[in-house]
Amino acid sequence: MASAPVRVRFCPSPTGNPHVGLVRTALFNWAFARHHGGTLVFRIEDTDAARDSEESYEALLDSMRWLGFDWDEGPEVGGPHEPYRQSQRMDLYADVARRLRERGFAYPCYCTTEELEQRREAARAAGRPSGYDGQCRTLTAEQIEAYEREDRTPIIRFRMPDEPITFTDLVRGELTFSPENVPDFGIVRANGAPLYTLVNPVDDALMEITHVLRGEDLLSSTPRQIALYAALAEIGVGNGTTPQFGHLPYVMGEGNKKLSKRDPQANLNLYRERGFLPAGLLNYLSLLGWSLSADRDVFTMDEMVAAFDIDGVNANPARFDLKKAEAINADHVRLMDVKDFIAACEPWLRAPHAPWAPEAFDAQAFAALAPLAQTRLTVLSDITANVDFLFLDEPVEDEASWQKAMKPGADALLKTAREKLAAADWNADALKEAVIAAGEEHGLKLGKAQAPVRVAVTGRTVGLPLFESLEVLGRDRTLARVDAALAKISA
Repeated sequence: MASAPVRVRFCPSPTGNPHVGLVRTALFNWAFARHHGGTLVFRIEDTDAARDSEESYEALLDSMRWLGFDWDEGPEVGGPHEPYRQSQRMDLYADVARRLRERGFAYPCYCTTEELEQRREAARAAGRPSGYDGQCRTLTAEQIEAYEREDRTPIIRFRMPDEPITFTDLVRGELTFSPENVPDFGIVRANGAPLYTLVNPVDDALMEITHVLRGEDLLSSTPRQIALYAALAEIGVGNGTTPQFGHLPYVMGEGNKKLSKRDPQANLNLYRERGFLPAGLLNYLSLLGWSLSADRDVFTMDEMVAAFDIDGVNANPARFDLKKAEAINADHVRLMDVKDFIAACEPWLRAPHAPWAPEAFDAQAFAALAPLAQTRLTVLSDITANVDFLFLDEPVEDEASWQKAMKPGADALLKTAREKLAAADWNADALKEAVIAAGEEHGLKLGKAQAPVRVAVTGRTVGLPLFESLEVLGRDRTLARVDAALAKISA
């Protein structure tokens, strides 16, 4: 796509919990870099001391590692453009702001918030654009001195060119922004702190970023950044090139609204805690704006890397569908090697997720049923309820399941089933024949005959294949649970 080696960046702010939209942006940048044999720069935009936190920073790194993303430059890796945390680059930004001002690309703006709002209201009332009106663009030395005597502390604004800015978006095609819709903008706060509008392009220029793939919500800032890249080239910051931009489609939630951080299903931690596989979640997120092919939704990350390019990204908003995300994750669970599946389930088989004592867990018993469980899970956390009957002293009490299965006559069926189970060889096929025979004596087909047995032994009406479960549970424990169910019915 480009003659220069591809260099992309993923540059989140460490605020709060990671958002699935943020992960989708990271994924597309990562896949683009890997597809082109390029470089992924992981950069931390932590200049907002009021919102950024070290805890969120550590959580961000942990999430990136969990998802399986590797980066070529950035935290924990280093690189030629260190440091990669913007909070450690403040002197650099101050120097660039000074040089921009000296060359006339930026200027001090002394307008107060109240004055700006009054002029914006007047512009709106007159039907004019309500952005900054250039009040301080051409201040004389005398005017500046007068403002200073009033103890006004200026912000620094960048001076936008007076002609339209046109660029080709890699997702949306050619776009043009007229000057009246892109007014001069602040790059340094009154307290001297640099703004995102300055630090982001400065770092892109210094780190020689070739492609900027980011969310559609940042599209309106692109003409400002393009103008700033040109100014940076004029003052000798970076290699003088402007990145190509591609703005990724919105991820939509309920009610045709953009998925926000406040939406529960936007929280990455939710999926991790439920036991989504990174491969399953990333596979689904890749479908929010891109596809491997029209007839295939499930694929590996290696397959995505081989096929991914930005010109295949759709500009239309993509709707987040939790049910589809779960279905794709379930497909990835079934694709796992059984040994990997057993290892991946381990956190949910031990405290604090598991309701049984640590010493009650039997790894051999679990391994015997793991292949059957693997075909039934949507997320890994489902494993706990699927196998709890193996490791608890008594089955889980589920009153709804009990009422559904233990209808009149269930006690007679259970007594017959117990007799035949006690006499059977203890393997799945023989146990199934025993329950079939018990059902026939009571005029019941297997489906209805096995329901009371299942609830007596496992506590639930649904679960893993019953007879394989009984085989692993063992003769003594199975018969003791049927006895306990009969006693409960009698009581």
